[in-house]
Order: sequence, then C-alpha cells, then structure tokens
Amino acid sequence: MAQNVNEVLQALKDCDGFVAAAIGHAESGMAMGTLGGGSDFNPEVAVAANSDVIKAKIRAMNALKLKGGIDDILITLDTQYHLIRPMKSNPVVFIYLALDRKSANLAMARFQLEQAEDKLEL
Repeated sequence: MAQNVNEVLQALKDCDGFVAAAIGHAESGMAMGTLGGGSDFNPEVAVAANSDVIKAKIRAMNALKLKGGIDDILITLDTQYHLIRPMKSNPVVFIYLALDRKSANLAMARFQLEQAEDKLEL
C-alpha cells in the first residue's frame, strides 16, 4: 500500500481546473485515497468505473500485440478532462485526475501527474 497517498493527492489539487483526484487499484476497483469531488462527482465511483477502462485498454493492447505500457489515458468530456495514469512500477495502481475543461492546462496536468507518480511510494 502506498505510504504517502494524501501528500500526492494534495499536490494534484494545485492543477488548474482541479475537480477531483484519486489513487486506485485497477484489479479491485477500490480507491486507496481520494480528494475533491462533491455531491455531483464521487471519486470513489470514478476509480471503480475507470478500473474497467484500464483493463479494457490492456485487453486491446494485447489483442493488437502492442508492446510497452500505458503512459496515460485521456478521456475528453464536454466539460471535463479525465486523466488516468497507471504507475510504471506497479501498473495495477493508477492515479486519476478530473479537471474542469474550461480552466485546465492539459499539458501541465500531464506533467503534474508524472511528478505525482514519481512521489508516490508503494
């Protein structure tokens, strides 16, 4: 289990357009920690649902015989960006970030996710 989940999540709160962040376990669909969200956005539900997204992408990569791993997955909605970044050291653990599309800086968010991954201690 990660030792500094809350610290990593707090750092992601500084992302422009921050809505919510979570660290999840793709096999179980469980959140190891969450931050943000609200009555209209539950990051624990997002972790559970996006665990299936990761598994589906891995199945697709295997079917296509693609080598390598996933850097991140971007889902673009009308009003939000959702970024999913599996850890390179343990791909079953992922960092999830939801951003308001109007105020987000996607390039910076991807950079901040990479930094968060580097700080996360398993």
